[in-house]
Amino acid sequence: MKKTALETALGMSYAGKRALCCMKHVGLNVAADCFMNAAMSGVNGGLILVTADDPSMHSSQNEQDNRVYGNFAMIPVFEPSSQQEAYDMVYEGFELSERLGYPILLRITTRMAHSRAGVIRRPEKPENPLNCPADGRQRFILLPALARKRYQALLEKQSSFVEASENSSYNCYLDAPDKKLGILTTGIAFNYLKENYPDGFVNPVLKICQYPLPRKQVEQLVEECDEILVLEEGFPVVEEQLKGFLGKGVVVHGRLDGTLPRAGELNPDMVGKALGKEIRNYYAMPEVVEQRPPTLCQGCGHRDLFEALNEVIREYEGAKVFGDIGCYTLGALPPFRAIDTCIDMGAAITMAKGAADAGVFPAIGVIGDSTFTHSGMTGLLDCVNEKSNVTIVISDNETTAMTGGQDSAGTGRLEAICIGLGVDPAHVRVMIPLKKHFEEMKAVIREEIEYPGVSVLIPTRECIQTLTRKKKESKKQ
Repeated sequence: MKKTALETALGMSYAGKRALCCMKHVGLNVAADCFMNAAMSGVNGGLILVTADDPSMHSSQNEQDNRVYGNFAMIPVFEPSSQQEAYDMVYEGFELSERLGYPILLRITTRMAHSRAGVIRRPEKPENPLNCPADGRQRFILLPALARKRYQALLEKQSSFVEASENSSYNCYLDAPDKKLGILTTGIAFNYLKENYPDGFVNPVLKICQYPLPRKQVEQLVEECDEILVLEEGFPVVEEQLKGFLGKGVVVHGRLDGTLPRAGELNPDMVGKALGKEIRNYYAMPEVVEQRPPTLCQGCGHRDLFEALNEVIREYEGAKVFGDIGCYTLGALPPFRAIDTCIDMGAAITMAKGAADAGVFPAIGVIGDSTFTHSGMTGLLDCVNEKSNVTIVISDNETTAMTGGQDSAGTGRLEAICIGLGVDPAHVRVMIPLKKHFEEMKAVIREEIEYPGVSVLIPTRECIQTLTRKKKESKKQ
């Protein structure tokens, strides 16, 4: 879905319209093919890609920093330090994208994504007219002979990207008297720095919220200060660049030398400690307060599936259950402990296939309905083409439950999709995950495990949360 979303946005840009595409950080891994090549082709209408990074991995399987992707693709990157800047960057970013002729990556992190504030709105802009580029075939067909020219054009544009950063209002040099230390801060980390200096900065500060690095301002900070402290949320992206592209023996402190933790989010106390301030903790956490892991909702259909699945696989020594990304991933936690892996969206099916091909029996993949339509269908087709001995469970709660209850693309069509991909209709089995069907579910799971080929089980029951909302809404009417 992330891949198709970005490709759709690029198609809209090709037609002259402006488009904004949003996803979380790991979503860009899925969309990277289009992303990297969109940087080669450039854009027509303005194109902004918003990615929300998750340092500390509050709800993610890694804490990658997508500024690395921006550097990799060699395109401009925005990183707002406030909600107003986020608004302004989108407002102005479309015009910048069109002026430079390339997409822009707007990177936010958890605290920005999970916060809100009033913003000063600006005049609404008219929609771009339909306008396909006259040189579209030279730019948007990346055959090698044409792609080499586009790559050269991208390289030649780098100086324009740096110039845009140097002239950007989002990058500013704030002078101060104590030149022993210069502080380079990016994005939301600027707020943590301000909290430590409520009466104003005592050291020069370079605030960077637009990339590539503004070389003039960086060189000014390095020339004027004895040592540099880099405050950035995520990977030491700027810290590494600072040590490399200046070619000077400046002392740089940050995540790489242990001044700041290498992993996880920053916060005001961490920044204060890095600045040599005394940090006092006035409130201790009471012993009664404990970290409570998330759990499946009471009344969730995934619960009944995992209870039945667990009872059946106890009968098989060496059984492995390959999980996926969604609510049902919580089946890895107590009391179920029903899942052996969770790597990325769609991996349940293909990892089960690989394990089955290696000799694991039974090899079971558990995937959700929306995840299946996101990136599981191609894996199932691989299983069918190679006649792999796998049992695939598509746990269908008829919604995209984990991220807000949006409609699921496969609702009402999962059977047809699986049969269309080549699964034997006799081995596409729909179940109703309820206690009264418990023994029947176990029997079906057992039958399909014993079938030497591709079988698909579809336990279908609406998410308890969306069902509850629907009932409340119907009472109001």
